[in-house]
Amino acid sequence: MANEYKHTMNLPKTSFPMRASLATREPERLKAWRDNNVYELVRKKNAGHDKFVLHDGPPYANGPIHVGHAMNKISKDIINRYWMMQGRDVPYVPGWDCHGQPIEHKVEEKVGTKKFNEMPTAEIREMCNKFAVENIELQKAGFRRLGVLGDWDHPYLTLYHQHDAADIEVFKKMYDKGMVYRGRKPVHWCKHCHTALAEAEIEYGDETSPSIYVRFELTSKPAGLESFDGPVDFVIWTTTPWTMPSDQAVSLKPEADYVAVEHDGRAEIMLEHLAPKVCEIAGWDYTPVMVDGKPYVVKAETFDHLHYKQPIFDGVEGVALLADYVGVDDGTGIVHNSPGHGVDDYYVCVAEGMDICMPVDDDGKFYVGDEFGTGGPFSGMDTDEANPKIIQFLRDKGTLVAEVKITHSYPHCWRCHQPVLFRATNQWFVSMDKTNLRDEALDAIEHKVAWYPERASKRIHAMVEGRPDWCISRQRNWGVPIPSYTCEDCGETVMNDATLDAVIKLFHEKGSDAWFTDKPEDYLGDACVCPKCGGHHLRADKDILDVWWDSGVSWKAVCEFRDELNYPADMYLEGSDQHRGWFQSSLLTSVGANDIPPYKAVVSQGFTLDGQGRKMSKSLGNVIDPNKVCDEMGADILRLWVASTDTSNDVAIDHEILARTSDAYRRFRNTFRFLLGELEDQFDPERDLVPVAEMEPYDLLVLARACDMHDKVSEAYAGYRFYQVYRALYDFVVTELSNGYLNATKDRMYCEAKDSRARKSAQTCWYYLLEMLLRDLQPILSFTTDEVMAHLPESARDGQTFAALLDWWKSPLAKDQVAKLLPTYNAMLEVRGAFTKAYEEALGEGVISEKTTQAARCVLTLPSDAYELLANDGELLAEALVCSGVEVREGAELAAEVLPAEGEKCPRCWYWRGLGADGLCPRCHEAVAACGCEE
Repeated sequence: MANEYKHTMNLPKTSFPMRASLATREPERLKAWRDNNVYELVRKKNAGHDKFVLHDGPPYANGPIHVGHAMNKISKDIINRYWMMQGRDVPYVPGWDCHGQPIEHKVEEKVGTKKFNEMPTAEIREMCNKFAVENIELQKAGFRRLGVLGDWDHPYLTLYHQHDAADIEVFKKMYDKGMVYRGRKPVHWCKHCHTALAEAEIEYGDETSPSIYVRFELTSKPAGLESFDGPVDFVIWTTTPWTMPSDQAVSLKPEADYVAVEHDGRAEIMLEHLAPKVCEIAGWDYTPVMVDGKPYVVKAETFDHLHYKQPIFDGVEGVALLADYVGVDDGTGIVHNSPGHGVDDYYVCVAEGMDICMPVDDDGKFYVGDEFGTGGPFSGMDTDEANPKIIQFLRDKGTLVAEVKITHSYPHCWRCHQPVLFRATNQWFVSMDKTNLRDEALDAIEHKVAWYPERASKRIHAMVEGRPDWCISRQRNWGVPIPSYTCEDCGETVMNDATLDAVIKLFHEKGSDAWFTDKPEDYLGDACVCPKCGGHHLRADKDILDVWWDSGVSWKAVCEFRDELNYPADMYLEGSDQHRGWFQSSLLTSVGANDIPPYKAVVSQGFTLDGQGRKMSKSLGNVIDPNKVCDEMGADILRLWVASTDTSNDVAIDHEILARTSDAYRRFRNTFRFLLGELEDQFDPERDLVPVAEMEPYDLLVLARACDMHDKVSEAYAGYRFYQVYRALYDFVVTELSNGYLNATKDRMYCEAKDSRARKSAQTCWYYLLEMLLRDLQPILSFTTDEVMAHLPESARDGQTFAALLDWWKSPLAKDQVAKLLPTYNAMLEVRGAFTKAYEEALGEGVISEKTTQAARCVLTLPSDAYELLANDGELLAEALVCSGVEVREGAELAAEVLPAEGEKCPRCWYWRGLGADGLCPRCHEAVAACGCEE
């Protein structure tokens, strides 16, 4: 604009700063939120309305927050803020998971293993408690810095007395239903952490193991081989040589064909279609035994219940059984069974009435002895140490057929990341089938819970459908004890309603620490009696509950217990790993105890990875610290990153991605600033708002588009698809507003008379846009939208100071009005695209004298539909295209021809018009006259 007319124009002015300085301003805003109790103000504002309860899955209290934590908590806050603006009462109680092996392991590292093993349980638990509470405060500060609203002064901790008692209350309900039992069966056992593990505590990784083929000599000839002169053997294959000392049976595939291969005068039994491959591995010729002129091939049933010599212990025999689980793709088709070390083996052998052999102790070492049930020749050895020794033993004995190294997926402990054993021990279990818990849980998944995304239901359905009975006992110190007793007089396990009620009362009063300090007779009263022998000497057992049980009953300890919450909760939101963790333990305990799921909806999220799709690790140097991002860039950048990604899948984050997010943030911030530049201290909706019916056509069309956009944003928020909110708003702001409408109407804003109807119409539309963007972005850009509030006219703030207290935007146009106007808006967008392309071509060819669209006019050819919508408003089109004139013709296809503008360039507005005596176009002449400052 020419300098001499600058003082006659309505140039933008706002105190909203261009530089965000989020890292320094956000902490000030957080303090204001806290000092003014913003969370409580929102609760008070919406008190009495329907509640929305997003129950917080408790993160583990063992260190500073990481970027996965940040994504989780920001996602929850976005959802909560959206429902707050919808008028719902949204109590949000953050929580922490405080028990479990990782915290105990930290204490062990601190004091040393030797001292740790000598410490009394009560002292260990005191140190664990202290460690957990310290880390909770560390994490709490990190979460609050992200702008997450909640009841931070009254969180829930799984170590609270109420939570301890709830663990046992749910346990009792399920125990009384017959769902909980004590049994001896193989479970995942970590010999490093010395505890049983549930399936949810297992991760799988590749291991290189020795696989061996071994002959087991039969003690009698099978039918059809009675006349064979030499011994007859089963050839088995295993990847765990260390299980040989506990071999009790072999399993064959029912109805499968087995062949006898002759080698060194022996008949070697194998699955027929695998035998050639086995012979190749062993270096044998494939020579089937011939009987009556034909190869000896018989069904598996021929060998059913034949006996063979145990491979390690002389004088001990095993038995051949039939089992459907036997694989037919690898190995020999004959599986050696150590029922103490494998679930499939266990069920087959238990069905035979066998006693289960377990020669391995808690440390993963063979018991010392010479008899079956000990390590025999491998007494005292660790299982890994014994592997090569057992292979050599078999080689020396002449029963080893072949040894091959293989790489295969193997279960590892999720805490120490070491390979685990399957080991039969006495544990407490929840039966999945005895009382139909599995079926009821599956029904809840399918019919009673909404899953976001929908595919998440298939994941948890498959996990519940295929999981074994839930092993809920652990052999650790830091957790809630399983409330069972052992009678010191007769050895009976004691547990009944009377003892359970006494423990529940004890835990309510003193917490679970009392289990390890108080004597049973002091709190059991009349319940301190053995129902078997009548003795009164009960000893409290030491097993604790699986940590997933502990966190899983939070629906009882928190949602049901706290008056401000609801049970079932409206929503759980966590990472996809919780399908086998918290989602599932919560589901099983709630359905088991109360026959209902604990949640009405579940949002499942992916994991955070680096920009190359790799897992984050300190060794790779690709860790993104959310605290550092907040200190350097601001929490709103992290919040915008979360909103910009499809969190239902794994999401990428690195410094480059955050830099792009920061660029996107600046687009939103600059738009707020641009809008405020013509509204702050210049527009008061109570005084200046133009009725919808009187708005200029272009303003009305854009307002219709904004209403349509808001509906799409609302739908995406309600479906928890934040990335669709982000993408819709970003494209709208950048493409349709910044490069389109706002760019076009700034002429009217700057050059029209200050109080003209045309400018007030544009201000009205800009105001509506600001209102909409402020509310639609508040759940995401919580700090920035709060900052915008201070620059709004008083009457535009809903009577509020803080953006979190705003109501959701109410569209000023009815849906039928929007539907009627959108076709014209969309046609205009198409025209703008055609004009832009034609203008660039004209500029390149030198048709236009100046590099500005105002120096151009446009001849538009419109198809009939568009012609009908746009032909009668050349001024609308000229403003939208930011050119000095538009001529409209009807034709078959959309086309734009750009020509030089007619007239002269107005020095004030830069449009080409017929100029008056003062050298201004008529519009500028009137505006200058209206401001009383004619040149």
